[in-house]
Amino acid sequence: GIRFYHNIPIFGWLMLGGKCSNCKEPISIRYPAIELLTALVFCLVYWQIGLTAFLPVALAFVSAMIALIFIDAEHMILPNVITYPMFAIALIVRVIYPLVFDGNYFSDTTYAPIASLQGYPPWMVSLAGALFGALIGGGSLWLVGAIWKALRGVEAMGLGDVKLLFGIGALLGWRLTALTIFIGAFTGALAGVIVLSRQKDKDFQTQIPFGIFLGIGSIVSLLFGDRMIAWYLDRFM
Repeated sequence: GIRFYHNIPIFGWLMLGGKCSNCKEPISIRYPAIELLTALVFCLVYWQIGLTAFLPVALAFVSAMIALIFIDAEHMILPNVITYPMFAIALIVRVIYPLVFDGNYFSDTTYAPIASLQGYPPWMVSLAGALFGALIGGGSLWLVGAIWKALRGVEAMGLGDVKLLFGIGALLGWRLTALTIFIGAFTGALAGVIVLSRQKDKDFQTQIPFGIFLGIGSIVSLLFGDRMIAWYLDRFM
């Protein structure tokens, strides 16, 4: 039978010798590889955020992103069972954290247009930032897709990407969400060029799951986004 310790990340796979304890069928190495990647990202999150009240939220966020990245890569879907709760939980976090904890964990509230709401209760300002971030994230991507479909008659992206950006925008705010979209579009374009260059028959309709690159962009934005934006504004604005 399957023992509880068989489900310990990485070590369970090693103890089982890479085979199922019941049927002895091989267990793909990708599972411990993803577990190892998640552990490394967790270390990076702790290194950047530290032992703060926001750490559990950040760890849950990157766990969801890693799961969505690999699901989208394999199945080209972003399941509602992850994206819907992520949006709802992000809104709850944006309300509860200003009520319970000291300090500002959401940088978007100190910049326009949300900064103009200072004077209202902090939880209201934070919630407004979450809703505006969701609108900028999911709304902008939906608009691009709608325009592309109107011009070309084909779907540019699935609604799963839009739902994903609603959740990202709600938690990270509009500035980090805009950076997420930029990183996603840039890395996605690079991947598209590489895929096209390796194809014998150049098919410009080749679909590449955009959720992969939005997930990567969101993790980069969560950990380094404010410094990246500050660096850019300092150098070029």
